[in-house]
Amino acid sequence: MAVAKPTTMVLRRRTRAPKRYSEDEDGLGCDDVYCERCGSGGFGSKLLLCDKCDKGYHLFCLRPILVSVPKGSWFCPSCTNIKQPQLFPLVQTKIVDFFRIRRSSESMENQSNIKKRKRACSLAVSKRKRKLLAYNPTEDPQRRLEQMASLATALKASGTEYSDGLTYRPGMALRSANCAALEKGGMQILPKEDIETLNLCKKMMEKGECPPLMVVFDPVEGFTVQADRYIKDLTIITEYVGDVDYLKNRENDDGDSMMTLLHASNPSKSLVICPDKRSNIARFVNGINNFSPDGRKKQNVKCVRYDVNGECRVLLIANRDIRKGERLYYDYNGYEHEYPTEHFV
Repeated sequence: MAVAKPTTMVLRRRTRAPKRYSEDEDGLGCDDVYCERCGSGGFGSKLLLCDKCDKGYHLFCLRPILVSVPKGSWFCPSCTNIKQPQLFPLVQTKIVDFFRIRRSSESMENQSNIKKRKRACSLAVSKRKRKLLAYNPTEDPQRRLEQMASLATALKASGTEYSDGLTYRPGMALRSANCAALEKGGMQILPKEDIETLNLCKKMMEKGECPPLMVVFDPVEGFTVQADRYIKDLTIITEYVGDVDYLKNRENDDGDSMMTLLHASNPSKSLVICPDKRSNIARFVNGINNFSPDGRKKQNVKCVRYDVNGECRVLLIANRDIRKGERLYYDYNGYEHEYPTEHFV
């Protein structure tokens, strides 16, 4: 994942910044502040102080970990009394309303035609180029409700509205700014047949035929995504979506999920996707630890930016076969190397 964040961490007063630089810089340790989890006062620049009890916690010792110092007030786990997230009701009408699911005989007919067309031509092109695959929804309607309820639980807990497309909000970047031709060095073009596959995935989601994925809460990793059935290599998992804004407007943003959308030759035209207000399941797919061989072995999804009819889009695609029950991971530093993953599990 390409995260557009400055490399210098913003230190807030509650972290006692004068004592949080390295000892080589100011000769001061953190003798009066230590981490409640590991007992160390080291790594002062990553030692947070609770705004209520004033106890310290390393960003990487928290569960789930934090990747940067958050803006505004921060309260430790003891003061917030964090519990398991409240489950979204497993009620069909509530899930239909939350995801704005619509059923149309016309869309079902179009989907059938696309599937037939893909089957008819797949053998002819198999030797020429490998094509992207549409995800295969779970057949059991009840299980699909459970899958969507798990996503709704995560979105509600994070205060995020569901969206399955890029959104352009007042005061942010206009849709006309999303021009793939501005990409520095050029952007790979998504072939026509793969665009049809992507559109098929979108139509299935509109009808409530979601990807076979479950969002689960892990006390170490937080919300994370796992396969609920076997997923083939090159399957489209989802599109990375959210509000589109200029990178220059977000350089001091403390959001930890921003994604590069357009890396323009002119930096003032570079765009990022901000999923903190509106998003889908992509927000909860975790990243690998780039500093660990075992961490790199976990990667089973790749993040790829495409030129889709002249606009930049970001897709998460299986880069190998994924077995049922396996958690999904991709490289947050696929384009740049600014995301601090050294403490990821």
